[in-house]
Amino acid sequence: MDAENVIAKILADAGAEAEKIKTQAQEKQSAEQAKLDEQLRQHKRQTDALARKAAEDEKSHLLAAARMQIAKELLTEKRKILDEVFEQARRQLLNLPDDRYRRLIADLMVSAVETGNEEVVVDKSENRIDQELINQVNQRLAGQNKGNLRLSEQRQELGGGFILRRGKIRTNVSFEVLLSQARKGLEIELAKGLFGN
Repeated sequence: MDAENVIAKILADAGAEAEKIKTQAQEKQSAEQAKLDEQLRQHKRQTDALARKAAEDEKSHLLAAARMQIAKELLTEKRKILDEVFEQARRQLLNLPDDRYRRLIADLMVSAVETGNEEVVVDKSENRIDQELINQVNQRLAGQNKGNLRLSEQRQELGGGFILRRGKIRTNVSFEVLLSQARKGLEIELAKGLFGN
């Protein structure tokens, strides 16, 4: 073989080898690109899933906050209504006709008496709770050996109702206390509605 043929053969072999290397490089590049594309798709799926979860969490948080705000506003409105109802109830108690007012007070005294030796303290402007009413209550209590109530000369700002006093022991049966106790029970029910059981 002459030198030209040897050179041509070397060049042909080198060209074939170069083509083989080029093909391998393209195949390797295609495989790497496919691998990278798959990694990008996985990353996009994970990112999309995280974004959906974050959006759902934010939506849940916003809905919970909105529900809580609505519940608070409802509670505020219910409290306003309660204020009006209890103020109206207080006025109605004070404005009862004398006979009904005296019957109510007598029933409250009979229920509240412990020993029957208490003094009855009334409001400064009270004129329907008098000694005659105390005598009627004492007659009702006589069968229980508790009929020794006395109308106190001392008066206090009570806004209706009375206080039974025996030494340092006081039983407050004023309308303010009675209405306050009734209101607390209703407010507990309202709070349960707001915050659950």
